[in-house]
Amino acid sequence: MDTLIKWSVEDYHKMIEAGILSDRSCELIAGEILQMSPEGTFHRYINHSVADYLRSILGAQAVISEAHPITLTDSEPEPDIAVVRSPYTLYLNHHPYAEDIYWLIEVSDSTLAKDLGVKKNIYAQAKIREYWVIDLPSKILKVFQSPQDKDYQIKQDYTKGIISPVAFPNLEISVNKLLG
Repeated sequence: MDTLIKWSVEDYHKMIEAGILSDRSCELIAGEILQMSPEGTFHRYINHSVADYLRSILGAQAVISEAHPITLTDSEPEPDIAVVRSPYTLYLNHHPYAEDIYWLIEVSDSTLAKDLGVKKNIYAQAKIREYWVIDLPSKILKVFQSPQDKDYQIKQDYTKGIISPVAFPNLEISVNKLLG
């Protein structure tokens, strides 16, 4: 039986620097280099509108990073939105680490199984306090909190109302604005 070789974050960075992955849309997930799904126009629209909305209500309290890498132990995913510690200059020499992340958001239409499977597991394992999935086909915001091992202890679905993230309990975010 053949054994799959897992790539480290350092190996992945070397491949990027050498230009090996320059013509590929991929991310490192649990030691494997996976091709990313193409982004549809509605996905892009929701991603952009959610990021703009969060910037408008968070201001300088956090950096809103769109589709850029975060660095975890054996993964370097590119979540649709990462809400991370400010100022942005913290990330001149590295991508945000797990301890820099307030919460992550994936906008999901064709990637729901991946977002609720392997991505949720690696985010929970990295102890990212909160993870949201905007399920576009079902128009549901799936919220995961309290990471333990490879899963989250708290799981809630929202179709309307107001939500407050763990990191900013006084912030009121409209679920309707998130769902488009």
